[in-house]
Amino acid sequence: MTPILQFTTLALATMFAAAAAVAFDWLLLQAAFRLMRPATAKQGLTRPFVARGKPFVPQGKAELVRGTMLLARAFDPRR
Repeated sequence: MTPILQFTTLALATMFAAAAAVAFDWLLLQAAFRLMRPATAKQGLTRPFVARGKPFVPQGKAELVRGTMLLARAFDPRR
């Protein structure tokens, strides 16, 4: 009877450890995805105002949006 109890205990402990490892791995993966999320501008200020061919970037915009606009302007085929 004792070997059956020991084997059952070992099997349950192994399944519990595997479930805990999967849960911890899932949490680390979610944290990595949240850290890799790009910086975004405010939702209301996503479209730039263009006057005389020069984009106007309002104060408070994220640097990523300004860099993306400049990059898109640099590769514009109509230039």
